[in-house]
Amino acid sequence: MSRRALLPLFAVSLLAAQPPTVAEAPLRAHLAFLSDDLLEGRGTGQRGGDLTVRYLETQLQVLGLVPAQGASYRQAVDLVGIRTLPPRSLLSFAGGNTCATPAFGTEIVYGAGQPIANLRVDAPLVFVGYGIAAPSEHWDDYKGLDVRGKVLVMLVNEPAPTAAEPQRFDGGNLTYFGRWTYKFEEAARRGAAGVLLIHTTPSASYGWSVVQHGWEGERFQLKAGAGTPLQGWLSEATARRLFAQAGQDLDALTARAQEPAFRPVPLALRAEGTLVSEVRTVPQFNVAGVVPGIDPALKDELVIYSAHWDHLGKAAVAEPGAHGDAIYNGALDNASGCAALLAMAQAAIQHPAQRSQMFLFVCGEEQGLLGSQAYTAAPLWPLAKTVADLNLDSLNAVAPTRDIGLPFAHRSTLGALGAAVAQADHLAVAAPRPDTGGGYFRSDHYSFVQAGVPALSVESGRDFVGPDPVALKARATALGAHYHQVTDAYNPAWDLAGMVQEAQFTLDFGQLLATMPTRPVFLPAP
Repeated sequence: MSRRALLPLFAVSLLAAQPPTVAEAPLRAHLAFLSDDLLEGRGTGQRGGDLTVRYLETQLQVLGLVPAQGASYRQAVDLVGIRTLPPRSLLSFAGGNTCATPAFGTEIVYGAGQPIANLRVDAPLVFVGYGIAAPSEHWDDYKGLDVRGKVLVMLVNEPAPTAAEPQRFDGGNLTYFGRWTYKFEEAARRGAAGVLLIHTTPSASYGWSVVQHGWEGERFQLKAGAGTPLQGWLSEATARRLFAQAGQDLDALTARAQEPAFRPVPLALRAEGTLVSEVRTVPQFNVAGVVPGIDPALKDELVIYSAHWDHLGKAAVAEPGAHGDAIYNGALDNASGCAALLAMAQAAIQHPAQRSQMFLFVCGEEQGLLGSQAYTAAPLWPLAKTVADLNLDSLNAVAPTRDIGLPFAHRSTLGALGAAVAQADHLAVAAPRPDTGGGYFRSDHYSFVQAGVPALSVESGRDFVGPDPVALKARATALGAHYHQVTDAYNPAWDLAGMVQEAQFTLDFGQLLATMPTRPVFLPAP
């Protein structure tokens, strides 16, 4: 029998010992505080975010974790904040003997992708399909077109699989090529003047309100990064009107974009206007504490547990909703992950493992994984000595489950190890389902994957334990509807048994990784 085949058996034997136990009381207390109005939604660059950082580092100090950055629990992450200022900003589209000026917020959102306070826009529009150049998929939407100085209009997501090519772009799973972040990055590499993405709820996997909320406020990027000068989104209805103004049919061009032979289509439109922005440099922080390992031969190796502390903060204007306020509390997204990490750290410090363990709270996830990208670019612990990252985001506030979610764990030996931990915890691994929204690329573990560290996000199971599983599933769906809304607020009546279960599984998994003699590795693509 191979060593790989023996790993799950070894894992079960290790986990037979009494593991550190995650307690509900501290988890609930941290969750209630981190999602309280006092922290104003933990916004990047806002007072609530500063309070959050202070709270997290204080809790790590109280628990006795070792600061990860010399004498400090903080890792500085310099961001640039850019806020578009309507009505001083105006973007119009001239062509077809008319000039259209979509309403900012309801019909279009846009902003500077570079720290430019006054950006003049005067550029032709080109439809470039999905805006993908992927040699591995034998796909090129650009076909050699020089797009410098042009505003690129493109579809969100990626071409759908076909009967002839059922695994095109990984079948039903969204790849990184379908993410809006990739599309902005690729356009910037080609020197485009701007990008306008066409939003549809199915292709984006979230409604227009999510886009609107994210772009009406201040947006952030790493100080060292830069995108195209203009970035933005068009609502589907607005895109249809603009294409018709240019003498084109959006549905017809979308159909053409499904084919590898698609070529860019110049639109008889010019984007004209001025973007006036507030621009500032914003110091933010990752927060990290370490439980040192106890094995002299292994303590210089590290297992990371991560969760992002930021949410959407406090809006300038109150949004309609059950709370009627302007605070995006982010109780599930992601006060729950931070609360779980603190409760896990409280248990782990009492039971150190052979390897060291880091509890890492990253900033700027809602802005595009900025904190985790900054960490992997300048790690507090050598990446070569980092065994794995286990990430938590938006935990289960419904009920315990009979299973646990380990999406895409098969890409490394973390899959077999996670299944062994699940077995030891009397859980099944939830059956995989199509990742149409690209969740694998939208959580902080992906920054570690890109840096060569095996990583995954642990997710709730779906097989709820209770007298009425149908009602529990409906409750889970209802909670999911609060995503990025002011109604994502803590409810003291929540049953946190499922949240504790998810945290306990993650700690058990990390304890295994911090104890076993071998390290997880990536597996070749099938």
